Amino acid sequence: MTPVGAQVPSIALIVDDDPDSVRMVSTALEENGTTVLVARDGESAIELARRISPDVILMDAMMPGIDGFETCRRLKSPPLMIEAPIIFMTGLSGTDDVRRGLASGGVDYVSKPVKVDELIARVTVHTINARHLQNAREALDSGGRSILVCTASGRLSWATPKALDHLTTNHLLDDRGHLTPADLLDWLATLPGQPVSHVAPLEGPETSYFFMGYTADHQLLIRFSSGQQVTRKELLMHRYELTAREAEVLLWLTQGKTNRDIAEILNLSTRTVNKHLEQVFQKMGVDNRTAAALLADRILST
Repeated sequence: MTPVGAQVPSIALIVDDDPDSVRMVSTALEENGTTVLVARDGESAIELARRISPDVILMDAMMPGIDGFETCRRLKSPPLMIEAPIIFMTGLSGTDDVRRGLASGGVDYVSKPVKVDELIARVTVHTINARHLQNAREALDSGGRSILVCTASGRLSWATPKALDHLTTNHLLDDRGHLTPADLLDWLATLPGQPVSHVAPLEGPETSYFFMGYTADHQLLIRFSSGQQVTRKELLMHRYELTAREAEVLLWLTQGKTNRDIAEILNLSTRTVNKHLEQVFQKMGVDNRTAAALLADRILST
């Protein structure tokens, strides 16, 4: 791991209309091995960030045109979702101003007049952390994983590049960064407070969504797969030579449902569910519910 204070070659975008501030900060960054780009207003910053992909952005709050808070919000929202950490660097230092900066997507807040050594240290730390996160995202993406984080109301907070490309290409996001499919929104609204094992996936002809759990700030972690695909039920049917009804029973078993629960969900008698499970156990070569659920989970997670 790169130690704090070490030079981290990177591209920094300074967004500030104060020439003296830009000159001082850019000189310090360049001496630290950083390439510096400058935008004098929010619109220019958005266009530069779209074309260049900076590693860190230093943002003044008060500028001509759109202010730094709105610029930050646009940079961090779909369709851009710039991954670079944004550090506010401004004369506004009230609690409400700091709160606005962080709420708009900033990761840090430095008051002017800037202490150069402190700023360089913060830039270095945030750049290193952002690279670790980007490496993790790219690893997920290279493995074909489409993963997103959102609220129960459907506001997108984060997505792997593969997931974001799918969402934007298929117009599944509005311009405010909210997911739009009605069935998905209805499903998301049911998730808060639910154990992962009790949530059935949302399966569709083109895209299926799977609940993976909660983030540290209580948002929803969702995996999805897209394109023409074999459904989970069909996968179990083919793998274990199950009937359609047996596969349905097994799917609900993997969700932690009791025989009585499954009977109510599928509108069957408990006796019928027991009979289906007897056949499932025999075909899978197991003798209990736990073993059947474990084997099915392994098949469904591959």
